[in-house]
Amino acid sequence: MTDTTMTPTLARTLKRRHVTMITLGGVIGAGLFVGSSAAIASIGPAVVISYALAGAIVLIVMRVIAALAVAVPHAGTFTEYARAGLGRWAGFTAGWLYWYFWAVVIGIEAIAGAGIVALWVDLPVWLIGTVLTLLMAGSNLLSARSFGEFEFWFSTIKVVAIALFIIVCSVFLFGSPASTGVANLTNDGGLAPMGWGAVIAGVTTVIFALVGAEIVTVAAAEAEDSGDMVAKMASTLILRISVFYIGAISLIVCIVPWRSVVAGQSPFAAALDVIGVPGTALMMNLLVLVAVLSCLNSSIYVASRALFTLAANGDAPRWSVAVDSRGVPARSISACTLVGLACVFASVLSPSLVFAFLVNASGATMVFVYSLVVAAAIRMGVGGGFLRWGRFVAVAAMLGVLAAMALTPDLAPQFWASMGFLGLVLIAAAATRKRR
Repeated sequence: MTDTTMTPTLARTLKRRHVTMITLGGVIGAGLFVGSSAAIASIGPAVVISYALAGAIVLIVMRVIAALAVAVPHAGTFTEYARAGLGRWAGFTAGWLYWYFWAVVIGIEAIAGAGIVALWVDLPVWLIGTVLTLLMAGSNLLSARSFGEFEFWFSTIKVVAIALFIIVCSVFLFGSPASTGVANLTNDGGLAPMGWGAVIAGVTTVIFALVGAEIVTVAAAEAEDSGDMVAKMASTLILRISVFYIGAISLIVCIVPWRSVVAGQSPFAAALDVIGVPGTALMMNLLVLVAVLSCLNSSIYVASRALFTLAANGDAPRWSVAVDSRGVPARSISACTLVGLACVFASVLSPSLVFAFLVNASGATMVFVYSLVVAAAIRMGVGGGFLRWGRFVAVAAMLGVLAAMALTPDLAPQFWASMGFLGLVLIAAAATRKRR
């Protein structure tokens, strides 16, 4: 655990509304608004079941985290639960994997945002991505409260947009004479035209869209009234998020024939086009840009706090644990921003080699982290009732996800790159242990 007598203290300036929207913002991003198209195109209408199964796995993990938050209060980031249950090597491994995942996301989101802005501004993508990254880093450097306000409004726009989408689509589906009802679910090859094996395999890809709900454990450490916030919010937030995902995707596959959904193009825009809403392309570009900026903002925040926590436990350079007069870990934020910018430049200088490896190596890291945390809960005996067996179900499901990744040609590069990076982190953990 962090030695609070020796470690600078982060400012507690976030309110509950900030923490709630920060968590929502970290999950509801371009993966929903655009990335869901690939899942629909490869699975068919039964993609809804894939999202439901993935949501169930993440829900169990979040409930385990909620139980750990009670058993191990004031842990900082949730990766420290692995340290408490399995030892320093697990805290080191989970912490660095978690940092790496979000550090790479900084670059990925910056490039995605730059691609949208480039539609309107005639500048190089790498330059736009750099500017977007520096702007979001600036919001983080001002104060945690500043970051929280940015994220609150970004996330509010996304949540309102999804709510309006669900309302408009529901009215059309059940009240418009032009609607075909739910016929699109079965009239083109049945509910699972690609087979039920594709539905199960689909969990492997869609589960990563739900990653991020654990951010509540990071943000709560800087909340004015953290208390038992993590325990109360960890599982309820994933339920809300699942409603957004499953509700929106269900309406899309009812309104849009699944074969007409094009991977890489927003299925939300396709549904609104069918309904006849004007200006859908512009609206979706603006909404995706907001979603990307929100995730970029959050990824800088989470990566910097993960680095701060690692340093506080002696697992990262001590200089990164310093905070400024406002209680902001400015050095950690700056370091993570530089790593994100390095990813942006790698996407230009070596897109198919260096950048591809960086992205692939992050592909399975969150499954590794979640598995370590749940294993720690099992080792500590945390979680009774439903979680007594749910913990083992979650571990088995995540092992299944990893096995599916290894056996799926399109995902195998991510699995092996992630395994390679995991091996490097484990070697580093062993080396630092010997040095100590």
